[in-house]
Amino acid sequence: MSAEEPQDGSPEEDENLRYFVRIGQTDLDGTKTVERSLTDMKGIGKRTARIVAETAGVDRTATFGRLDDEAIDAVVDVVENLDDHAPEWLSNRRKDFYTGETSHEVGTDLEQTRRQDINRMQMISSYKGVRHKRGQKVRGQRTKSTGRSEGTIGVNVEAIKEEAAEAGEDE
Repeated sequence: MSAEEPQDGSPEEDENLRYFVRIGQTDLDGTKTVERSLTDMKGIGKRTARIVAETAGVDRTATFGRLDDEAIDAVVDVVENLDDHAPEWLSNRRKDFYTGETSHEVGTDLEQTRRQDINRMQMISSYKGVRHKRGQKVRGQRTKSTGRSEGTIGVNVEAIKEEAAEAGEDE
């Protein structure tokens, strides 16, 4: 049985299904469970999704699109105010550089904050900022044999054959 088909096969069950549930600026899949659907949002992983479902009082294994409006509003409220509901150790933004506060960013806010952090590192020319500017690995990974973006690795056999053929004709 596919995820779109209703449990008992009745068409009125299918009419109640929301295929998309919007939280912030992100469309989540309504055919998945609450926990799996929330993990599609940036800044929310499996553990955070489980905490969101428990705090909102929603069954995490329920299909997200079949929930009533109050339950969906409760989930949206918990996601938007995750700082108040989640423990501090779960936050993805501890001791912000400018404000010094701990918060949990989700969705486009997380992407924007991350981009600002990278720009700040590049402007002050920190080691990580310089690595970001050059497009190199930032966190100490090896670069001798991996992470290459141009050309091919190894020997180009066709080029060697062409050079040998040209050298043979010149003699």
